[in-house]
Amino acid sequence: MRSFFIVIGVVLLTGLILYAAGFRIFVVKPIGAVPDGRTLIVRGLPGLRFIDSPDAFCLRQTGSVTLICRGAGLAAVANQGTIVARLPYSSILDALAGTPQTDR
Repeated sequence: MRSFFIVIGVVLLTGLILYAAGFRIFVVKPIGAVPDGRTLIVRGLPGLRFIDSPDAFCLRQTGSVTLICRGAGLAAVANQGTIVARLPYSSILDALAGTPQTDR
């Protein structure tokens, strides 16, 4: 049981260090332009939450999710941020990002 708490502590400390260093997790759900979805580790975008997505960002900024807003969010990440890693899509991280659930 003690090792469990040590592992949890290390994970939380690592997350805190990454957040303070400006790293963000950006989850792109499967859509037409990105059919498999992606999880991006990005840096240099101060307006994002630690775990964020284009849909959650649009919902916070405009109150709704549109294709134009999604595209603008993806373009901002590509043009203004530094993509450190491209990982497979994670539905768990997508849910943590606050992405609204939609039917495909």
